[in-house]
Amino acid sequence: MNSSPTGRRLRLCMAAGLAIAGSWVGPALAASPMVTGGMTSQPIGHYDFCKLHPGECSIRPANLAPATMTDGLMRKLASVTAKINAAVKPMSDLENYGKDEVWTYPDNGFGDCEDYVLEKRRQLSRSGISLADLLITVVRKPDGEGHAVLTVRTDKGDYVLDNLNDKVKPWEATGYRFLKRQAIENTGRWVSIRGGQQVLVGSVQ
Repeated sequence: MNSSPTGRRLRLCMAAGLAIAGSWVGPALAASPMVTGGMTSQPIGHYDFCKLHPGECSIRPANLAPATMTDGLMRKLASVTAKINAAVKPMSDLENYGKDEVWTYPDNGFGDCEDYVLEKRRQLSRSGISLADLLITVVRKPDGEGHAVLTVRTDKGDYVLDNLNDKVKPWEATGYRFLKRQAIENTGRWVSIRGGQQVLVGSVQ
């Protein structure tokens, strides 16, 4: 059995046959924006996260315009993805905290897919990117397992930062079915993604 960090990430978040690849080093592949629907249920892990961090779940970003895609922004996204994927050691919530569905910052150096997302979001927000453009997103992989990624909204389409792959990819190129994500205007609300299916993870109304 593969005991490397890559192997651990693949087992914890059930990668769709994808090993971690090298960082982005060329022009951005073309992307398009996701089409979102109406308000939907909040994942239970995010609900519990918001109870512990209420100030982080009531932010209404002033700037709702998508980020301007530049070579500099793509390099930043790739750098943060690779750095956090390497720095955080994969560990299930049950192993780490003794229970499932704990969404938190991986300040102890360990985490699962949601924790990688939160840390990337935190670091990119600190670098000046609006939270309206850094959206926690729930997906389903081809094997049916739930997974979380970070969606970055840009004027050239939506891109995904994933702990299972160091490459920054257009959302359509991931092979995932996109189900729901944070609303751009309120960090505590979630919207459906058109074309997705019913979420198979715990949610609250």
